[in-house]
Amino acid sequence: MTKAANHTSVSKPQRDMRATEMETIKVCIIDDHAIVRAGLRMLIENSARMVVMWEAQTASDALSDTSLGRPDVILLDLDLGIEKGIDHLPHLIERFGPARILVLTALADTQQHLAAVAAGANGVVLKEQAPETLIQAIESVHNGEAWLGKSLMTAVMGKLSRASSEKHDPEAEKISRLTPREVEIVALVSEGLNGERIAKQLRISEATVRNHLTSILGKLGLSNKFELAVYAHRHRLGAKSS
Repeated sequence: MTKAANHTSVSKPQRDMRATEMETIKVCIIDDHAIVRAGLRMLIENSARMVVMWEAQTASDALSDTSLGRPDVILLDLDLGIEKGIDHLPHLIERFGPARILVLTALADTQQHLAAVAAGANGVVLKEQAPETLIQAIESVHNGEAWLGKSLMTAVMGKLSRASSEKHDPEAEKISRLTPREVEIVALVSEGLNGERIAKQLRISEATVRNHLTSILGKLGLSNKFELAVYAHRHRLGAKSS
């Protein structure tokens, strides 16, 4: 896997000029396409108060490189080729917090956007939108605001409305916190697969499976895989019953 890419930043004179009156917003980019990263760097550094701290080809690269500093805003693509950005959102938040995470994606799938927000993203910007929109979104999430487009906001409001009209179910609330990848792993655990087989089937490392299982057990308030398997069958989370 490619090591986290370019750690070059703008020169000190440039940085000093940009930060004379306003705080400089330090941005990092996680995208698997070098051309996209280069274009984003140019766009961001044309702004009067933004610099790119570093770039990475995948979220795994960023998480494994201990030399990387903490940015203010992380731009994260959901489709990173060999991995899904959403699967690494909790780990990015844990590693680089209090950095804000702004999803930048070509996927026009509102459910994926909702899942990203549920996993901790502070906003979503589509790659088809105007460049100025991205700059505005970076500034907004840096200021502690959420950045949601009209379609996503409508979906969020609809989900909240449905949730408020339904009977409160603590277990359903716990289950709703699971990411799509975690739901996949729960289903495979319910079928009796061990960590090695799950890793092979999902084409991820066993270490990643263990990380997901730790997150799943924590969210569901369970102690081990046996309890998880029983829980999955009880709440119809298995692949055959889903």
